[in-house]
Amino acid sequence: MSESKPPTPTPGDTYKGWLFKWTNYIKGYQRRWFVLSNGLLSYYRTQAEMGHTCRGTINLATANIAVEDSCNFVISNGGAQTYHLKASSEVERQRWITALELAKAKAIHMQAESDDSGDDCPPVPPTTAQSGGCRNSEIQSTLRTLNSKVEDLATCNDLIVKHGSALQRSLSELEGIRAGADTGEKIRQVTERATLFRITSNAMINACRDFLSLAQTHSKRWQKALQTEREQRIRLEETLEQLAKQHNHLERAFRGATVLPPSFSNPALGSKGGVSGKGDASDEDDDNEFFDAMEDPAEFITVPADPKYHRRSGSNVSGLSSETGMDDQSFDELSLASNPESPQPLELEPVKQRRTRIPDKPNYYLNLWSIMKNCIGKELSKIPMPVNFNEPLSMLQRLSEDLEYYELLDKAAKCQSSLEQMCYVAAFTVSSYSTTVHRTGKPFNPLLGETFELDRLRECGYRSLCEQVSHHPPAAAHHAISEKGWTLRQEITLASKFRGKYLSIMPLGSIQCIFDKSKNHYSWKKVTTTVHNIIVGKLWIDQSGEIDVVNHKTGDRCHLKFAPYSYFSRDIPRKVTGVVTDKDGKAHYVLSGTWDEKMEFSRVMQSSKGENGTEGKQRTVYQTLKAKEIWRKNPLPEGAENMYYFSSLALTLNESEDGVAPTDSRRRPDQRLMEEGRWDEANAEKQRLEEKQRTVRREREREAVKTASSPEEGTHQDNYQALWFEKTDDPVSGESLHVYKGGYWEAKEKGSWDMCPDIF
Repeated sequence: MSESKPPTPTPGDTYKGWLFKWTNYIKGYQRRWFVLSNGLLSYYRTQAEMGHTCRGTINLATANIAVEDSCNFVISNGGAQTYHLKASSEVERQRWITALELAKAKAIHMQAESDDSGDDCPPVPPTTAQSGGCRNSEIQSTLRTLNSKVEDLATCNDLIVKHGSALQRSLSELEGIRAGADTGEKIRQVTERATLFRITSNAMINACRDFLSLAQTHSKRWQKALQTEREQRIRLEETLEQLAKQHNHLERAFRGATVLPPSFSNPALGSKGGVSGKGDASDEDDDNEFFDAMEDPAEFITVPADPKYHRRSGSNVSGLSSETGMDDQSFDELSLASNPESPQPLELEPVKQRRTRIPDKPNYYLNLWSIMKNCIGKELSKIPMPVNFNEPLSMLQRLSEDLEYYELLDKAAKCQSSLEQMCYVAAFTVSSYSTTVHRTGKPFNPLLGETFELDRLRECGYRSLCEQVSHHPPAAAHHAISEKGWTLRQEITLASKFRGKYLSIMPLGSIQCIFDKSKNHYSWKKVTTTVHNIIVGKLWIDQSGEIDVVNHKTGDRCHLKFAPYSYFSRDIPRKVTGVVTDKDGKAHYVLSGTWDEKMEFSRVMQSSKGENGTEGKQRTVYQTLKAKEIWRKNPLPEGAENMYYFSSLALTLNESEDGVAPTDSRRRPDQRLMEEGRWDEANAEKQRLEEKQRTVRREREREAVKTASSPEEGTHQDNYQALWFEKTDDPVSGESLHVYKGGYWEAKEKGSWDMCPDIF
C-alpha cells in the first residue's frame, strides 16, 4: 500500500494493506493489517501475526459494503460482524472498495456453483442408482483427504521411530563411557522421554487410523440419515402450512356464523354496517390472533394466552372492546361517531404553513478538553458554556417538544376504560424521549422570566405555555390544554453533573395529566439522561431508570423500566418494558418496545408465578393476546443530520411569529444568531444576556434586603414572582408545583404586554 499507484486488484488477487479499524469509544480507530483472499477479509494487529493469530474474519459472500464518506466505509454481514474502516486517503479507500466488490462477486459466484452442485442435488435415497451422487462424492473426497493426512502422519511416525532408535543407540553408547553418576542418570531420563514420545506417536497414529475406519464404515449410514431428515423437514413444513390455512378458514367460517345481524348492531355505528363491516372484521381478526413469546425481560415473561380466551373473545362480539380491546382505528371511529361533542370537519380553516428547514449547522472546530477540564464536579447551570455545545432551542422549547405525539392523549381522552387509558398515557411518557436519541446538543438555559408559547389550536387542538419560574435552581413550568379534553402540566428542575467521561441530567419534579370527562388524574416523573463520551469519542445519549405512572382517582398504576445500555446485554438497546395494574395489583396490560422507535401493548388474560430469575427473584409469567402497536416514532425530515437532528415539530419551534410576548424564546437574540450560523456573535450576545441577568438579580436581592423584616430574611433566594404561574399544592397528588393562573392568552388577544419584564 506504500506504493503511489498499485495495480488495480483482479478477482484472483490477494490484496493486503493497512487500514484504520474502529475499536471502541475509548481507543477510537486503530491501525490494523488487513488481508483479502478467497472471498474472506481478515485482519491482524501486525504483519507478523499472519502466521499464527487472526483477530477476525468476515465472509464477503454475505456481507454488505457501504461507503460513509471520502475515507470511511463499513462492512457488515447482517449484525453479527460489522467493521467500521477508514483509509488514509480517498484514493486508497476506492482501491479497497474495488478489491472488496470484486472479491464479493467472485465469492457469490463460487457459492452459487457450490449450491448448484450440492443443495440442488435430487433428494433420493442413497440405495438407488444415484447413491454415488454429489453428497456421497463430497464425503468420499473428505475421506480421501483424511486418508492422505493419516499417511503423512504414518510417515512421520516412521521417521520418529527411526530417529528415536538411533537416538537410543547413541545414548546407550554414551552410557558406557566413563562419566559421573549424574551424567548417566540424565542420559537415562532422556532415554525414557524418547521412548514415551515414540509411544505417544504410535497412539496418535492408531487413533487416526481408527477414526478413518469408523468414518468409512458409517459414511453411508450418515448420508442416509441426513437425507431422511431433510425429507422429513420438507414434509413437516408443507403440513404446517396446510394446517395454518385450514385453521384460518375455520376461524373465519366460525366467526361468520356467529356475527350478529345488522339490526342488532350498535346503532351508533350508523352507515358502517355494525361489527360485520370490513374494517371491524379485520380488527377482530387482529384481536383474536396470538403472538410468539417475547424475549424474557428482567422482571416478567409473556407467553401466548390459552385458546379458551380466543374462543370467548371470538364469540363475545358485543363485548369485544372490554374483553380484548379494540384497535386504534376502530376505537376512534366508534368514539367519533357516538360522541356528539366531537369536532366536525365543517369548520376547517386554512392552516399556517410551517417551515421545514433551518440553516445547516456550521462545522466549527472546538477544543473540548480546554473548556471542560476546569468544570469537573461543578453544577452545569453555573458553567459558562459557548454556543458550540448548544442547539438553537431553549429548554422551554424542548419541554414543549413533549407534545409532538399529542395524538396519544387525544386517544386516551376517548377511552372508556381507565386501564386502557393508562396504556396511552404510558406510551406518551415514553414518546417524549424519542427526540433525544441523536440530540447531543445542549438547549439554551432560559433566562428568568423567559416564556415560550406553542399555539396549535387550529392545527392540533391544543395550546401550550412555558415560563422559567426560577433560576437557581433552574426550574420551568409548563401548561398545555386541549380541546379534546385533557390538560398537561409539569414543573421540571434539572440537576446536572459533569463526571469527566459522561454527563448526568436528573430531572426533578413531576408531570401531571388530567382528563376532563373521566376526571382521571395521572402523575409521573422523568428518568435520568446520560450523555456519554464527553471528552473522547462520539457523543451518544442513553435513558435509564424507572417511571411509575399513577392514576390518583382509580389507583391504577403503570411501572415502566428503561433498561440502561450494556455492552454485554442480549436485549435490544433502549428497551422499555411496563405492566399496567389496577389498585389491587392485578396486571391487565403489558407494554414493550424501545424509547427511540415504537411501543406495543397487549392485554393480559392470566398471570402466574414462574421460574426464578438470575438474581433468585421469582418472575411473573403473563399470558397475553397479540401485541398491538400503540406508538411509533415519526421519521426525521430529510437532511436532519445537518439540522441538529431536529424533528418536524422542532424545526418550527423557533420560527418567528407575530403577537408573541416580548419574553418569548423566539425573540432571544443569541439563540437566533446561532440558528443563522453566526456563532461568534451568538457567543458575545449570550455573555451579554447572562451578565444582564446577574445584574438584575443582584438588584432584586438588594431590594429584597431593604424590604425584608429582618436581615436574615433578605439573605435567602430573591423574591421573584412568576408572571403567569403561581406556586400551589395539588390536592390530588399532594405535590407542590407552579400552576398556570391564566391571563396570558387574553393578554395576547389584546396585544397588551406591559407587565412583561425586559429580559433581552
